Amino acid sequence: MNFKEILELIDKVADRGIAGVEIEQAGTKLRIEGKSAAPQVFHSYVGGDMGGGQQPSLPAIAVNALPPASTPAQLEAAAKKAEEDSEAGLHIITSPIVGTFYRQANPESEAFVNVGDHITRSKVLCIIEAMKLMNEIESDVEGTLVKIYPQNGQPIEYGEKLFAVKV
Repeated sequence: MNFKEILELIDKVADRGIAGVEIEQAGTKLRIEGKSAAPQVFHSYVGGDMGGGQQPSLPAIAVNALPPASTPAQLEAAAKKAEEDSEAGLHIITSPIVGTFYRQANPESEAFVNVGDHITRSKVLCIIEAMKLMNEIESDVEGTLVKIYPQNGQPIEYGEKLFAVKV
């Protein structure tokens, strides 16, 4: 059994959700265990030499794979849930318009706010440029700024997250 065949077998075990497979062929024993967070593959040589007095050296291979039940949709849902959990207890300020996000009034001035700043209601947080008009976005809550989502100069959409504030 060559390395490519072993990798294909590992993929089939992971894809089909098989608990494990053990194969013994020509003095080589191969065991693939699935249904765990990190299936492992172990090779061991059983028997004498293979001719010419040489002992084969078969390395142990550890394969880190996702659980077989993880589909792209499930992974995306898990990532979204993790993000929501990390934002629990935070007030999210979203964009009221489509435009370009700017953290400061002009390139030479300092940013309106930085992570860790205490902000008050009506504090200007950023500017969103839309059709050559500069729209100041103000805070609707008082608290500590914990995250700034867009990068300076980044185009943003209506409803896109701008800031996370710990109230």
